[in-house]
Amino acid sequence: MKKNKSLFFYLFLSSGILILAFIVLPLLQMIISPSYEMMKFTIMDRDVLRSMWLSIYTALSASLIAFIFGTPLAYLLARSDFRGKRLVESIIDLPIVIPHPVVGIAILSIVGKNHWFGQVLADLGIRIMGTPAGIITVLTFVGLPFYINTVKDGFQDISPRLENVSRSLGASMAGTFFRVTFPLAKRSMLTGSLMCTARAISEFGAVVVVAYHPMIAPVMLYERFESYGLKYSQPISVWLILICLSLFLVLRIVTLDKGVKA
Repeated sequence: MKKNKSLFFYLFLSSGILILAFIVLPLLQMIISPSYEMMKFTIMDRDVLRSMWLSIYTALSASLIAFIFGTPLAYLLARSDFRGKRLVESIIDLPIVIPHPVVGIAILSIVGKNHWFGQVLADLGIRIMGTPAGIITVLTFVGLPFYINTVKDGFQDISPRLENVSRSLGASMAGTFFRVTFPLAKRSMLTGSLMCTARAISEFGAVVVVAYHPMIAPVMLYERFESYGLKYSQPISVWLILICLSLFLVLRIVTLDKGVKA
């Protein structure tokens, strides 16, 4: 019995090692390929720095928008059962599965001058195509599902009894949310924000349709690869990997801390 169990364990262990190797080896090769001088030269390049900052700024902006507008919807989905709820949840998940160039084309179709909404934006002096506002719009679109789903799960983990006790003591619904529910769900909100930010930083396909310029880091990476090849694109890739790795390390620390305290 122990021998069979041991064989079963090592079979699964071998499978896990293969998966880790499949992920790590290509990334490791890319990380060690650029020289220190190339890495330093790349990070001193003003165009690269500008694209990195634009990626971080627009991703954080998308995460903030997701926090402001996604939190109420996440709470509603966590606390309410209503007709069409599964349809709403499916719509929220759509940006995950839709090919991202399609996302960019869909956004352009509604913000273009041929659409009434696009005409309203034009009259207000708001430009979407080829602007940071357009990039933020795209990144919010692709990042929202990650924020809403994470925060919804966080709200579902909070017992409704705590809210009922607060309401029975005379607190309003808004007071209960901000004094009881919000503090208990703040870790889920932080995790959701990090997930949204990380997803937004990695977006490429939808952004190139809506705003090739100004260039965010993934677009800059693509442009350098097309123009100069691997030598000048690999260092940008490494810096992007380091940024994403940092975000996910923070995410894991937050999640671990949450699990320990729970």
